[in-house]
Amino acid sequence: MDVNDAPVLDAGELLDAYKSGALTPLQALQGVTERIARRNPEINAFATLNSAALDAARESTARWQEGQARALEGVPVTVKDLIDVRGLPTRRGSKTTDPAPVAQDAPLVARLRAAGAVIIGKTTSTEFGWKSPGDNPLNGITRNPWNVAHTPGGSSAGAAAAAGSFFGPLHVGTDGGGSIRIPAAWSGVVGLKPSFGRVPQWKLGAFGPLAVAGPITRSVRDAALLLSVLAGFEKADPFSLPEPARDFGAGLEDGVKGLRIGILRHPGFDAPADEAAWGAVEEAVAILTGQGARIVEIDPALPDSGAIFSTLWGAGLAKTVAAVPQARLGLVDSGLLALAERYMQVPGLELLAAEAGRVEAAHAMAMLEVDAILCPAVPHGAPPVDAAYGDAVEALLQHWASWTMLFSLTRQPALSLPMGVDAAGLPTSVQIAAPLYRDDVVLRVARAVEVALG
Repeated sequence: MDVNDAPVLDAGELLDAYKSGALTPLQALQGVTERIARRNPEINAFATLNSAALDAARESTARWQEGQARALEGVPVTVKDLIDVRGLPTRRGSKTTDPAPVAQDAPLVARLRAAGAVIIGKTTSTEFGWKSPGDNPLNGITRNPWNVAHTPGGSSAGAAAAAGSFFGPLHVGTDGGGSIRIPAAWSGVVGLKPSFGRVPQWKLGAFGPLAVAGPITRSVRDAALLLSVLAGFEKADPFSLPEPARDFGAGLEDGVKGLRIGILRHPGFDAPADEAAWGAVEEAVAILTGQGARIVEIDPALPDSGAIFSTLWGAGLAKTVAAVPQARLGLVDSGLLALAERYMQVPGLELLAAEAGRVEAAHAMAMLEVDAILCPAVPHGAPPVDAAYGDAVEALLQHWASWTMLFSLTRQPALSLPMGVDAAGLPTSVQIAAPLYRDDVVLRVARAVEVALG
């Protein structure tokens, strides 16, 4: 085994290689950075690289030699550029933000460091995380590793593109309506939106009452490993679940025999999904049925989730844009400006009604008698990078977050799992969700399908 093998290994395999002495963290970092140097010029996954990564890899190499390795000792990881990393700027994909390095890690970044992870850089985000096409005014266009003429999706564009490009095994994204799951689906990788409050966050962004941080990886096992490090109570986050750290890898291989799994065909509005999207769902159904799961159709009494989410999304982004100095508004993505103007004067009663609708949707989903839920992750394959989206709200409902927004409103855990490719050679996927706080079940069902796919 040599440095060229390191980029294609998942985190568990890297840890095994370190333990056996087949590789060191320094060698793994060399292999990953050499791959980034070769491939990233056309992918554009990074907002910035971390010059301190080399020192961190040296420390990790010494820790393995001294028998003091921690949970992610020496494993390369990236962090989305909406999250603070000490010593690096947080630009949020915007020309309007401060280019100075921040002085303090976000809570989840502090956990990564404490676990021995080697932070290799910050990955691109759409501006303030506002849309699904993976471009922003500051960093330009991030491209899909399966076909660079297509978008990887967003807003965690760089994280998904980095995972699909083998720029290390572990990547942290954020998701307020689909921003982990959509790019994971379009880039052919695993993307987990944990239950709200599972992974501590501070500072909160435009979608504070909905958004979470979570893993983007190439395997379900790596998603469980990364979640195990990120999750746990943190007093800095007022929404943090009062739970101790836990191992989400426990029970991962227990299978699905006896589980009751529902197929969701109507997420509160007439969400589109093409033949390939439903084909991926049906393939997952066949696999799970063959493993002893009981599949049922579900039709929860949901309010109009599209209208509810659109209001909360638009108002949250309007608030973000309102904080940009007037003299710098010309630097903001024109689509975001138009959306902010549209929602800048949303009445308070309308916002309260949207929040009430969100709670109604959460109640309807909580009353379902199922252990897990299957539905499409995205309505179709990854669009071209230059695809015009027209009206942003219509694009949100018809092309971007059609199937993901519901689980953000209800705060449930949900995961996008790659299922193969469509007729155009682009990734297909299925979305797996579970009742609130049953992240373990999402991972367990996803792992069963992943193993069956081989």
